[in-house]
Amino acid sequence: MATSSIPCGISVPQVFPDTPLDAPIDMAFIRNFVQRAEALEYESLWVQETIVSDYPILEPVSLLNYIAALTSKARLGTSILLTVLRNPVQLAKSLSSLDHMSAGRLTVGVGIGGHVPESIFGYTSELRARRFVEGIKAMKALWTEPKATVSGTFWNFENIAMEPKPIQKPHPPIWFGARQEKPLKRAVRHGDGWMGAGSSSTQDFVKQIHMLRQFLDEAGRDPATFTISKRVYIAIDNDRDRAERRLRAWFGVRYKNADMASQVSVWGSLDECRNKLGEIVQAGAQHLLLNPAFDDMEHLELLAKEVIPHL
Repeated sequence: MATSSIPCGISVPQVFPDTPLDAPIDMAFIRNFVQRAEALEYESLWVQETIVSDYPILEPVSLLNYIAALTSKARLGTSILLTVLRNPVQLAKSLSSLDHMSAGRLTVGVGIGGHVPESIFGYTSELRARRFVEGIKAMKALWTEPKATVSGTFWNFENIAMEPKPIQKPHPPIWFGARQEKPLKRAVRHGDGWMGAGSSSTQDFVKQIHMLRQFLDEAGRDPATFTISKRVYIAIDNDRDRAERRLRAWFGVRYKNADMASQVSVWGSLDECRNKLGEIVQAGAQHLLLNPAFDDMEHLELLAKEVIPHL
């Protein structure tokens, strides 16, 4: 079973590059995966957000609603929602509803993104960071105030009631995705945790943790109240070259950058993967999101039985 001193989540299969564009997504496969993951006692199940793409990928909040009905113990997380592209009033309602449908198991991972043209969503790229922060504040107000009042550049309303409030109080944990100094400071000011990107290396993660701890100290925040996590793309295979080739093929579809796979992923034998994950934990990760890029069911079993118990 997936028991370790550090909570470990698993990425739900969501990107289907081999599925023909005119074919339905294999929902039975997703159902079997999440139910098996819960049986193996993974701490959490996670989804990503990519709204426009030339490969099939399911919308994250809708997918978590489906997963909530299939599970009862594992936490459910988004890593990350591009909230700067969403209306915060509607999103607050969707996420509060999901928190109820999952019996209070939701973790809301958010980020500012930057790789999607905002114009197709009816927004401009001006003052993106301000719109991002105002959207987070608007959701928190709707989740916590009987009648919310928000005054800002982008969102303004008075005495607006939204029920039901989330089960989790004061609201579901909000984890930020961030890489640079200003976004990391923003995470400390407005968030309950931070998840290092899967598309960043262990070396980058170490540097980011150093900055994050400094900002927590400067803000007078108790580090115990702020979770540090890392998404890790992983491939277990004694044939290292084959694992790297398959990772590079997947990254070429998902990120349009095959070279990134070799720069940020963990791959190789069981021992090598255990050691590399251990380095991330030693660097300060308090939570891991393990993200196989292929052979999802095989990795689900191997990670739970042969890797996570050794961390």
